[in-house]
Amino acid sequence: MESLPEAVLIRILASIPAVDLVLACRLVCCQWKNLVDGAALWILKCQQEGLTGAESEENAENWQNFYFLSKKRKNLIRNPCGEDDLQHWGEVENGGDGWKIEELPGDFGKEFPSEEVHKYFVTSYEWCRKAQVIDLRAEGYWEELMDTTQPKIVVRDWYAGRSDAGCLYELCVKLLSENEDVLAEYKSETVDIPQDNDANWTEISHTFSNYGPGVRFVRFEHGGQDTLFWKGWYGVRVTNSSVTVEP
Repeated sequence: MESLPEAVLIRILASIPAVDLVLACRLVCCQWKNLVDGAALWILKCQQEGLTGAESEENAENWQNFYFLSKKRKNLIRNPCGEDDLQHWGEVENGGDGWKIEELPGDFGKEFPSEEVHKYFVTSYEWCRKAQVIDLRAEGYWEELMDTTQPKIVVRDWYAGRSDAGCLYELCVKLLSENEDVLAEYKSETVDIPQDNDANWTEISHTFSNYGPGVRFVRFEHGGQDTLFWKGWYGVRVTNSSVTVEP
């Protein structure tokens, strides 16, 4: 192996699973360590696996992190569209008649922009709120990665009103430390949707970056109510919530 040109050795190493490269191959010898820690190997793996952004210029550390973050990218919110009722949602506040799950488009509603979304949560005539707390370490985002690279944490939510009723909507997301101290926070304004609105779905998003070391949890909370105080479920509708850690 020592006689192989470096370019050939990189191609051989690129066929090995990434975790094995980091945990085993880089311990074989100084040459392998330098290759695993360098940019060329990870650029090749990104290109082989069709990961977008692999053509951009980054330093060696970022290439490795880019690969792992791209492979791990997923929505960390569980049950974002109500397919499992209120499962995985905690700190549920059931004002009025409480939360309800309905099928799209719903009465006086519009279809969602994505055909993959079939249900939504709907609020009542007093404030309804629900939350999820995401444990980043449990999801595979190790402490050194969060503290040094500080990858972007992207939050998205979708809300809509019925066309025959006015409603309110709020979103609050916090980045928490090990002791659940608030290290960064995004809180939307209270969105006031008037009666006789177009019932279109609206996306709201926020990106956390350069938030400093120590982030271990993400707390996502949203909610709302109707403004006419009609019994039943005439408040804001929410669905397709997401929290992703981006390269």
